Amino acid sequence: MGNKILIVEDEFVVANDLRLILEQAGYQILGIATSVEEALESLQQQKPDLVLLDIMLEGEKSGIELARNLRAQNIAFVYLSANSNQKILEEAKATEPYGFLVKPFRQKDLLITLEIAWYRHKYSLESKFRQAGLLQEQLTAIDAETTDVQQRLLKIAVLLQSHIPFDLLVSVRRPIDTEQSEDMGYLRIGFNEYQFIGQKELITIAGSGKNVFSISSDDVYTETEAVIYNGTTEEKRHDNPLQKLWSSCFHMASSLVFPVLFNDGQSLHYYFHSRQPGMYNNKHIDLLKQLKISGHNAVNKSAVKLPDHSIFKNIIGNHPLLLEVLDLTAQVAPYTTSVLILGESGTGKEKIAQSIHALSPRKNQPFIKVNCAAIPSALIESELFGHEKGAFTGAIEKRKGKFEQANGGTIFLDEIGELPLAMQVKLLRVLQEKEIEYVGGSMLKKLNIRIIAATNQNLEKEVAAGNFRLDLYYRLNVFPVTLPSLKERKSDIPALASFFADKFCKEFNKEYKGISSAMLVEMSAYHWPGNIRELENVMEQSVILHDGISPLELKRSLGNLPTGLSGKVNIETLEDVKQVQRETEREYIISILKKVQGRIRGINGAAELMNIKPTTLESKMEKLKIKSEDFKS
Repeated sequence: MGNKILIVEDEFVVANDLRLILEQAGYQILGIATSVEEALESLQQQKPDLVLLDIMLEGEKSGIELARNLRAQNIAFVYLSANSNQKILEEAKATEPYGFLVKPFRQKDLLITLEIAWYRHKYSLESKFRQAGLLQEQLTAIDAETTDVQQRLLKIAVLLQSHIPFDLLVSVRRPIDTEQSEDMGYLRIGFNEYQFIGQKELITIAGSGKNVFSISSDDVYTETEAVIYNGTTEEKRHDNPLQKLWSSCFHMASSLVFPVLFNDGQSLHYYFHSRQPGMYNNKHIDLLKQLKISGHNAVNKSAVKLPDHSIFKNIIGNHPLLLEVLDLTAQVAPYTTSVLILGESGTGKEKIAQSIHALSPRKNQPFIKVNCAAIPSALIESELFGHEKGAFTGAIEKRKGKFEQANGGTIFLDEIGELPLAMQVKLLRVLQEKEIEYVGGSMLKKLNIRIIAATNQNLEKEVAAGNFRLDLYYRLNVFPVTLPSLKERKSDIPALASFFADKFCKEFNKEYKGISSAMLVEMSAYHWPGNIRELENVMEQSVILHDGISPLELKRSLGNLPTGLSGKVNIETLEDVKQVQRETEREYIISILKKVQGRIRGINGAAELMNIKPTTLESKMEKLKIKSEDFKS
């Protein structure tokens, strides 16, 4: 017998067509509901395996409200819709549907979507149990092999980080018959870097005395059940002044308290603190409840292997927003789940895509990048899916497309928002059916491929404007990762600037003397519309114009146009920024050449004054189209 399905659709013709198609395909239809109220009544009588749900329904309540109920009951559901505005799309996305069908749809699309939805639902349940089982094995091994409590807490912190995000993890042991608590914690300072904070360190940071760790019976850790503090219930923290001290010292906004109670009367409390408000939810508590984090030595001893994420060593920075992205990257990498990377231009979306591939079981298979914006619309189908010989004028031989080249590995579809609508339909079918057909061919070829897509556009707005298909958006948006802009992680600017400065000094054979404090101040105050890519260009320019004997300095104020360009360039895009940088560099080189009367080589030549090789200067002059008439009077 097939899966049981409830249809919630207020258009009779559509609902009846769905019933006929699904019954013919072997599904068991529990009924057709035309409103949320009817659907809720049906749910009380029988629980379906899956619900087909229209967003706009009869009555005051929408399908989105019913979806929240289904999510709470752990029932899979797929949305049906003819169109949707951005607000409705955002609300629908928040309910985490298992699929989305845009009316009208093909029978094959319906059946494939249901198969995918059921697979995802079943897989997510099994995945949760497998994840908890694996974590439990690793926690047991940590407890067995590590007798030092400080090292044990560190290993627990590293293991749980990607599953329960935190900026500070505190372990509090309250021994029996004592008024003294034993507090210790780890503050996250990098992706895989943690700083130990014991009682001595906390006293120093907080400026408090040792008596802060003496707790009266009124102040004891009273939580016997897991508790979440997400900022709105801060007044409840007053019964625990010591944890309030931990939280305030490191500027934490939300916390999750998980107590472990032992038969001998002792207790061990774990406090997960985050600088972001609203970080924790019941899913985190459910995971912790499945685990046994004892703190006592376990009986069975086995080796524990903590994750190795050295692949991130070339991603510079330790801002919490960046670390959250790296956590998500490490979490999704082992699976075949589609990933949608969002973020402004120049934030490093391709690096994240490469990291996902490198951390996955497919790491030794192809990683194929496709810039969807760079392929002419007339050629994009051929580029993606391949073509037969003679399929069109100029097709003199059979050629594999990008998807087939990536078979067994990963395909990275960059600038997915630029894909033409007609091509979006074909891409959706490939994603659903995992098979391609050559242009000019008639045979289908099955593929084993992982899809990672990226865009700097707001796809929800594009969907609302009719420029991007809603069903394709949901198919790609299985696991979204949003990269922060540089202006959101300004604390990383010094490290990024130093990295690029050192890189270009080595490339141009100059000694790196550091970066002047004035330059760092100005860079920290700038808004960086071009993000990391713009910062890299600024550092390259600064190194080129640098004398090699003093710290790097800016030769112009960031964001300001050179005098000669004022009024000529309107800075709106990254290309505008690059153009200003090119013009600035060009003017500077011309001014030096004028000073030395056009002399490039030798003593007091332009290359010596600029502290670069003559060949490098000549290459720059050619690139910037500097001719002799530009500097000779």
